[in-house]
Amino acid sequence: MKTKAPERKSLMKSRPGWETESKERLSYYLYFAGQNAIYALKANYLVQYIDFMFTQDEKKITSLIILLAGFWDAVNDVVFGLIFDKVRFKSGKKYIPWLRISLPLIPITTILLFSIPSGSSSAMKYAWLAIAHLLWDASYTLCDVPIFGIITSMTKSLEERTSALSYKSIWSGVGSGVAIVAGSLLVGQQFKLNFTFAAIVCGVFAIATMLPACFRLQERYEGEDEESFTLKKMMKYLVSNKYLLIYYLGYFFYSSANVFGLINMFAAFYFYRNEQISLLAQACSIVPSLIAALIVPHLLRKIDKMKVFRACALFAIGASVIMWIPGYQSLSWFIIMSVVRSVPMSVVGVMLFMFTPDCAEYGLYKTGVDAKGITFSIQTFMAKITSAVSSAFVSFVLGLGWVGWQTYKNADGKAIENFGELAEIGATQTPHALNCLWFLYVLVPAIGYAIAYVIWRFYKLNDKDVQVMINCNAGKITREEAEASLSRKY
Repeated sequence: MKTKAPERKSLMKSRPGWETESKERLSYYLYFAGQNAIYALKANYLVQYIDFMFTQDEKKITSLIILLAGFWDAVNDVVFGLIFDKVRFKSGKKYIPWLRISLPLIPITTILLFSIPSGSSSAMKYAWLAIAHLLWDASYTLCDVPIFGIITSMTKSLEERTSALSYKSIWSGVGSGVAIVAGSLLVGQQFKLNFTFAAIVCGVFAIATMLPACFRLQERYEGEDEESFTLKKMMKYLVSNKYLLIYYLGYFFYSSANVFGLINMFAAFYFYRNEQISLLAQACSIVPSLIAALIVPHLLRKIDKMKVFRACALFAIGASVIMWIPGYQSLSWFIIMSVVRSVPMSVVGVMLFMFTPDCAEYGLYKTGVDAKGITFSIQTFMAKITSAVSSAFVSFVLGLGWVGWQTYKNADGKAIENFGELAEIGATQTPHALNCLWFLYVLVPAIGYAIAYVIWRFYKLNDKDVQVMINCNAGKITREEAEASLSRKY
């Protein structure tokens, strides 16, 4: 049954036909700032934290733990999608209760993940890493599916959804910036603190920014004819939603190969003896990122999303190859090309999860089954599985004997906690290890982008047809009218 909250005169709509309040949209954006601060800290610094905490011989085990934990949790995400589509809270809300449940869990588990007892045995450290990783992933799932899925309940306007998902990227960038600054400065040579302290800072920031959405967001629409899912039904739904599968197959290669963020500080420290170079390069990339977030909504009113998406992927591939050819010897070249490469990647980053709501509407139109929980759980599934694959891949490569990567301990024989300690002991890497690091940093992402581009060529769902499907799903037009308005048969 479709329901809609009564309109109020105090609503401030940016464009005709929009349904959300300005304060509501702001709380939606702020939520992504906190969520992304947590995610960016884990995504960018867990590999470096592990490199500090574990010996070279232990790295193969840690890479296996990361990979298995990621796979296990990703499978559980699909199970959560089943639960999400089935659970009904007394309040009648579908998304907000999960946001409230996950609010305290996310910062707590993040701090646990970055608090491995350095003086304990290898077995104890392995167990801590595995358990904390699983708890963190479970907590993140509880918020990720609902916060992306709730946009389909807030409004039925595709333009409003696109705008919200674009501008939230600005705030996502703010959250990522907080994590990057906390991780880079606090663990750098100036402050000489540790990643536990950085996790506490990000946890406090997350609580403050994620809280408003738990009370201000409104669920205006309920799905029609929602079904109780079994695994068999779920698989049947996924097979029928071919564009969801095509998009996320390409996303798998794109995101799994996007490993440069995991080794930013290592690259800056070992190439240029200053880990803050990574912060400088990312700071120089902020302007392109902000511009991308601002222009994407306007750009997408004229050009279909996937066309822009594929063009940016090609741009990123070309920029990566050009960056790689001269090598890492020139600091100015490193910074310039890091900024150039950030331009198309910023646009892609803004658009990355805009396709999931489209696929959800396509699935409902195609099958008559409202399975937004399953659809958005696939998004979380892929985000986690690719994060696990990329982290495990980098950790595994750095642990290979032929790479020659060196892991250091401080002067007291204890685990390194920050780059200040690395500088004090004069830590270096061999030329061969540095070349491997450069290849990881520049060319591995380009290879992933190229594979993704080929796959995304098969994605044929366009924006105009999605709006027709939304209107049909919402009951604004008949099925016959929709079929007549579509540009092609789906």
